[in-house]
Amino acid sequence: MGHMSEDRTRGRVASTAWWLKWEQELSEYINTNERCQKENRKNGKKYGLLQQIEEPKHPWETINMDWVTGLFPGGKENFNACLIIVDMFRKSVRCL
Repeated sequence: MGHMSEDRTRGRVASTAWWLKWEQELSEYINTNERCQKENRKNGKKYGLLQQIEEPKHPWETINMDWVTGLFPGGKENFNACLIIVDMFRKSVRCL
């Protein structure tokens, strides 16, 4: 069946049982239960629709950035990550 939302759990409990302060106790249980917190669908934003990026008309008008991590440390400072920047007009790459 899977893990139910808090609303579905509340509805199921309400249809089968009742005790004094059951709603408060159920909320406390859900808010402190490790599995309920891990599978909570409210963590984070909902995904939106993909948006097409307009083709840039000038260099550096639109860029993409991403980190590459977990590299072997190097240089005087022993850096172990690299920031990748891509100019979407020229398709040129800069690594910092």
